[in-house]
Amino acid sequence: MAFVNLLRQRLFPRTFSSHAGPSRWASPGHQDRPNGYLFNRTPPPPGQSRKWEDWELPCYVTSFLTIVILGVGLNAKPDLTIETWAHQKALEKLAAESSSSSD
Repeated sequence: MAFVNLLRQRLFPRTFSSHAGPSRWASPGHQDRPNGYLFNRTPPPPGQSRKWEDWELPCYVTSFLTIVILGVGLNAKPDLTIETWAHQKALEKLAAESSSSSD
């Protein structure tokens, strides 16, 4: 029974701990309560668009180009699977057998 209690204390230290201070893994945060806006940003006034931040354009362009390059590159790669190689060898063997039997 003592082993089980020791194991529980090791696995769940906050449950059995007498330490009532702040957690060392999480902070309480900077807000008292959520305000309902995404990323805590208030929306711009009506008729005015949101100004992009410095990192947004390079991030979006890089993401788009990465998707395009990977899409084209992965579709254009050669088929080097063992099944394709074996199929080609089988076709060559059948062609050799049919040409030798027709002679």
